[in-house]
Amino acid sequence: MTEPGAYSGPTALRIMLGVHLRRLREEAEISRTDAGWAIRGSESKISRLELGRVGFKVRDVEDLLTLYKVDDGDERERLLTLAREANNPGWWQRYDDLTPAWFQSYLGLEMAADLIRTFELQFVPGLLQTPEYARAVLKFGRQDLPLPRAEEDRLVALRQSRQDVLTRQRPARLWAVVDEAVLRRPIGSPAILKAQLEYLIEASRRHNVTLQIIPFAKGGYISTGGAFTLLRYNDSDLPDIVYIEHLTSAIYLDKREELDTYVVTMDAVSITAAQPRETENILRQAIARLDV
Repeated sequence: MTEPGAYSGPTALRIMLGVHLRRLREEAEISRTDAGWAIRGSESKISRLELGRVGFKVRDVEDLLTLYKVDDGDERERLLTLAREANNPGWWQRYDDLTPAWFQSYLGLEMAADLIRTFELQFVPGLLQTPEYARAVLKFGRQDLPLPRAEEDRLVALRQSRQDVLTRQRPARLWAVVDEAVLRRPIGSPAILKAQLEYLIEASRRHNVTLQIIPFAKGGYISTGGAFTLLRYNDSDLPDIVYIEHLTSAIYLDKREELDTYVVTMDAVSITAAQPRETENILRQAIARLDV
């Protein structure tokens, strides 16, 4: 049994607990249908619990552990503690009136990640955005229906809170690859973009941040056709995950064959991109082109 990490959060804890329950059920040679019957539910409910897609009732976990003949007191208590902690709200839930449910799931997974690899074609990755740039991105996406200032402020605060994953006591590692178009696209005023690029220089010097840029001179390159993020965890109970965001939804991929495709693609764009040691020079050239 792996103890929950200090930064796991409820989303990751649900996945961890689901993995344990699935292993215990399979070891006990009990079907999902029979397990569902034991907790007054269905086969589909057991499937959702084992995938960590729904919250856990402690009573249901107790009944499942009894069904699976988990008699060790310490192990039962660890799993029940995990169930209780998995039901605690994450810090991001105070923004749930502004963010869709599918994005809240990502926030929990991002917070628990040990390695975040992201590929961006249009915007600076959210974990590296300045508040002013983040605000400009929000306005860019809501030109038809501007957000009230108070809601805009809260969303900018949410984005800044996410960045704590890079500065906490045990920071996650970020490896970002961006197209040069990200540095040229006039998001906000020239002054906002200049400050953002200067911040990228500062951020790229951190020991846990690797930033690569794909220059226009490289021409075309292999990609999946859009931005995506790979989340990797040191905890063996958490599968690696690919996150792909769409206009009104997102998908999460964790099947090995799907993961392998995206890992190969991420490796390919990293090889195509300029070396990390060239990043600062490319950023300074982009800054010099700005008329501020």
